[in-house]
Amino acid sequence: MQDAITGIATIWIVIAVGWLTAHLGLVDHGGRRLMSLLAFNVGTPMLMFALLSTASLDHLFSTTALVSVLAVAATMAVYFAVAPWVFRPGVRGLVIGALASAYTNANNFGLPVALALLGDGTWIAPILLLQVGLLQPLALVILDARNARSAAHRPSPWHYVAIPFKNPITVGILLGLAANVLPVTVPALVSEPVALIGNVAVPLMLLAFGASLRLDPLPGSGPHRAHVWFTVVLKVLVHPLLAWVIGHLVFGLTGPALYAVVVLGALPAAQNVYVVATRYRAAELLARDAVFWTTILSVATLLAAAALFG
Repeated sequence: MQDAITGIATIWIVIAVGWLTAHLGLVDHGGRRLMSLLAFNVGTPMLMFALLSTASLDHLFSTTALVSVLAVAATMAVYFAVAPWVFRPGVRGLVIGALASAYTNANNFGLPVALALLGDGTWIAPILLLQVGLLQPLALVILDARNARSAAHRPSPWHYVAIPFKNPITVGILLGLAANVLPVTVPALVSEPVALIGNVAVPLMLLAFGASLRLDPLPGSGPHRAHVWFTVVLKVLVHPLLAWVIGHLVFGLTGPALYAVVVLGALPAAQNVYVVATRYRAAELLARDAVFWTTILSVATLLAAAALFG
C-alpha cells in the first residue's frame, strides 16, 4: 500500500510541476502541445519498443489480457443497455459516451501507473493494442459513416484498415514484439539511444497533462451533466468491478494478475476520446468532462485497488 501511495503521489507531483510551469507562463498552449506530440509520437513508441523487445511476453498472450478485453466489452455493454433509452444522445453521442466509459488512458496516465503500481509497463501493451487496433478504428468508421451521409466523398475500406498502423505507438509495439520473438539481437547502438529517448515519455506525458489542467477551461455543469456522471461511474467503478468479477469469479485469477486487471480497469478515460469528439464535433463537452473527472476520481479507485489486492 505504501508503495502504491508513493507511486501515485510521484505521478501527481510531476503533474503539479506541469501545472506550475503553465501558471508561471513558462509553457503555453504551443508548449503543452509540443510536449504531448513528443511523448505520443517519439517517446512512447521508443519506450514500448524498449520494454517489449526484451521483456517476457506473458502479459500480452495471457488470461489477464483476455480478462481486460472482456471487461472493456462488458462495460460498453452496460453503457449501451442504458444510455440510448435514458440520455438519447444520438449515434455520434453514443459512440463518444461508450468510449468515455471504457476507453482507458493507457498512454498518458496508464503507463506511469503501471510502472509505479505494477512495476512493469508491459501490462499496458494488450490494452493499447486493443484500443488503437480495434476500438478507435471502429469508432471512426461509425462516425465517418454518419458524416458521409451528407458528404460526397466516402473513405475507402483500406482507409479504416490502415488506421492502426498510422499510430506510432502501435508501430513501436509491433516492432518491439518482432525484435523479441525473432532470432535477432538488437545492437547496443540502437537499443541504448532508443531506451534513452523512451525514458522521456512518462515525464513529458505528466507535465503536459498538468499544463493542460492550468491552460484549458475546467469542466462545469450543463444539460449533459447526468450523462457525464453515468460515464464517470462506469469508468471509475463499474469497469474495475467487472474486471474483478470476470478475472476472479470466472477465470480464477488471484494475486498480482488479479491486481493488474483491476488496476487497468480503474484507469481514467483516455484523452483520445476528447480528441475524437473534437475532430467530429460530437459530444465534445461530454468527452471533456468525462476525461477530467475520471482522471481526478480514478486516484481513489487505484488506491482502493492497491489496498485490497496490491
